[in-house]
Amino acid sequence: MVRVVNMHEAKSRLSELVEAAERGEEIVIARAGKPVARLAPIVEERRRLGRWRGKVVMSASFDDPLPPEEVELWDGGR
Repeated sequence: MVRVVNMHEAKSRLSELVEAAERGEEIVIARAGKPVARLAPIVEERRRLGRWRGKVVMSASFDDPLPPEEVELWDGGR
């Protein structure tokens, strides 16, 4: 269920509203009766092994040594 509060109420009861969001409640903040923002809990997504498989491709030359002129640029032109 979504709870709608006006801007003044949100300012004066922010701590309480954040606690409600932490419990999973969704809060909508309205200005002059018009919804303008949503306060919702942050859901931590577990990192999955292999998530980027097939989406990132490295060239075959990725590990090849850099040309001397590029190494010089990386070393600050020394």
